[in-house]
Amino acid sequence: MHVLLVAGARPNFMKVAPVLAATVARGARATLVHTGQHYDEAMSGVFFAELGLPTPDHALAVGPGTHAEQTARAMTAFEPLLAIAEPDVVVVFGDVNSTLACAIVAAKHGAAVAHVEAGLRSRDWTMPEEVNRVVVDRVSDQLFATSADAADNLRAEGYGGERIHLVGNVMVDTLLTHLPAARGGPTLARLGLTAGGYGLVTLHRPANVDDEVVLARLLDALGTVAAACPLVFPAHPRTAARLRGRLPTGITLLPPAGYRDFIALQAGARLVLTDSGGVQEETTVLGVPCLTLRDTTERPVTVTEGTNVLVGRDPDRIVAAARAALADPPAPRRPALWDGRAGERIAEILIPGPGPAGSAGPSGTRQRIPTERTLVNTYGEQSGAPM
Repeated sequence: MHVLLVAGARPNFMKVAPVLAATVARGARATLVHTGQHYDEAMSGVFFAELGLPTPDHALAVGPGTHAEQTARAMTAFEPLLAIAEPDVVVVFGDVNSTLACAIVAAKHGAAVAHVEAGLRSRDWTMPEEVNRVVVDRVSDQLFATSADAADNLRAEGYGGERIHLVGNVMVDTLLTHLPAARGGPTLARLGLTAGGYGLVTLHRPANVDDEVVLARLLDALGTVAAACPLVFPAHPRTAARLRGRLPTGITLLPPAGYRDFIALQAGARLVLTDSGGVQEETTVLGVPCLTLRDTTERPVTVTEGTNVLVGRDPDRIVAAARAALADPPAPRRPALWDGRAGERIAEILIPGPGPAGSAGPSGTRQRIPTERTLVNTYGEQSGAPM
């Protein structure tokens, strides 16, 4: 069995690691493709090193650009590679432009497509990621959902139950694997921080950092929060350029953090303010209060069963929610199946047959995974459980 896995941007690297390991453990031949949507050391190379990912078998060097430019370059680079590789299944992750590009190319080529993190919906069509999610799900044969609400979204959109698999969250697999080392590492001491003595900020979405009026209002709110709890802000280079000279007192700007450093920062934070989907999930597992500076979220399970509060962009609401979270942190809860075994479940479905010691099934032939037959889908769908 030949499984081709596509990663392209920082959020993908944490998701691909457990699936790659699990497919190899089941005896499959695995090919890793790095599209290069994130390509520099701070946003790419350090994650491969820390996550123990092998050097990619193929690097497409897509680079930066507009949505159309990135998507087009990824498609034109991936198409000839796919024709040569002829995998049994192409596995794509998340909702970035590389995910969309490679899923479309694979579907048109006739390869089976599996989407990890299927069914997430914000219903906010101003978010490019929402367009990517919906289209990728539409062309995928197998839909791997992180939570029951994501599986419900897929059913409501008419996808057959045999294509939907509730498997848990691969981001959590990686988080739980690296959390002991992150907590025991030197990150906080190196930055002069004490666990519980600071808050953490991440902002990167264009709706927050590209609009001067919105950004100014968010910085005002963060400045008020920082008066009660000092904030650290590891910033994407693009975001950092917009912030220089504008940060209120009490906010310390940091360079982009590696994976373990960032997990350590989250785990030690008294409060996290973010517009990142992945951070909403990680803080839920870590039990850290999270305020999401957006009007919608594609991960509502982090609100109903986690520590996340959706606060939008209104400064008064942000400050009030921050004060409430600092005074009375929410009780930790973890959604069902967020247990560190999602990658194993995905591999069991993709590669039917005996476990790691046995045969992984036929190899050397490409066959689109039939969508009319029922594959393994027996992991249960309870909505959540206490930690």
